[in-house]
Amino acid sequence: MSDLTTTRSSTRHVAQAVILIALGVALAPFTSFPVGVARINPTQHFVNVVAAVLLGPAWATGIAFVIGVIRNALGVGTLLAFPGGMVGALVAGLAYRFVGSVRIAAGAEVIGSGIIGALLGAAFVSPVFMDSPEPLLAFVPSFLASSIIGAVLGVAALMLLRRAGVVQL
Repeated sequence: MSDLTTTRSSTRHVAQAVILIALGVALAPFTSFPVGVARINPTQHFVNVVAAVLLGPAWATGIAFVIGVIRNALGVGTLLAFPGGMVGALVAGLAYRFVGSVRIAAGAEVIGSGIIGALLGAAFVSPVFMDSPEPLLAFVPSFLASSIIGAVLGVAALMLLRRAGVVQL
């Protein structure tokens, strides 16, 4: 690949990441609401699926991290955004990289965020950083609901982008 092609590709990735971060932050106040013992934010999982497919696991995880930092700084997120968002983004990105299926990536996002992220939140983040010990499975229903809604929206968005000729999957 030539230097110019590499530069264009890097610039495109940065631009896509910035757009996805802006979407994740801008929509959070409107799509975040309490379900069970946690606040859910399906927009994060929507962004995770889109980022995982378009940019890969490292970019998707970084985007989830930045969205979590900004949401927490603005007071529209909790520390649970980190295991809930970042794990799902990483698992979805790896699934897409190795299998190449948007639907498998969405399912991996649900497993990563809804189950693994929820367990990490209950076992580590909540008791250590939030001084709020919760039963191990306390966050699973909320995180699953959030990640399923977001993953479905992410798949729909990617299919629409493909149909419009914006992306090739």
